[in-house]
Amino acid sequence: MTVGSLHPFVVHAASFRKVPGTTRHEARHGVIDGLGILGVSVPPGAELEVEVTLSSYPGGVMATGSVSAPWQAECRRCGGPVRGRVQADVRERFRFGGPGAAAGMSVGEDEDAYLIEDDLLDLEPLARDAVLLDLPLAPVCRTDCQGLCPQCGADLNRGACGCAPAADPRWSVLDALRDGSGDGLT
Repeated sequence: MTVGSLHPFVVHAASFRKVPGTTRHEARHGVIDGLGILGVSVPPGAELEVEVTLSSYPGGVMATGSVSAPWQAECRRCGGPVRGRVQADVRERFRFGGPGAAAGMSVGEDEDAYLIEDDLLDLEPLARDAVLLDLPLAPVCRTDCQGLCPQCGADLNRGACGCAPAADPRWSVLDALRDGSGDGLT
């Protein structure tokens, strides 16, 4: 990552390397395109908000705070539009690595941490991961959504459709007995 490619989620981290225990609050917002999973997505051009407190420790930086973003989808029951906002709490580690890594520290010491390269800490991967993990898997337009009629496809939230209730095939043997058309079972 070069200085010319800085975007809203990049934080200069040189001061964190120099003085362990340094703490700084960062509030960043920007667009990350292509966030979505299983039909739920962040609308194109929508801004994500990242608010974190960055605290340095020997060899890295801890980011604690939250990430929020709007989302959109189709209701899993009726197919209508659904919108909401994801609010994800984050607590993640970033480690210094690449050119200029601390002398004597192995780059592989903290493999689960995000990498700080050239003293630039990029919050975009943290924001991307947090939003993708907190998007709803099966959104509904409201908790009491009635869905669609399985026979005619009418939206049952707007009223009854008039279709006769479907017969449950598991009761067909008993229905035959009740109608008198049984096959001689006693």
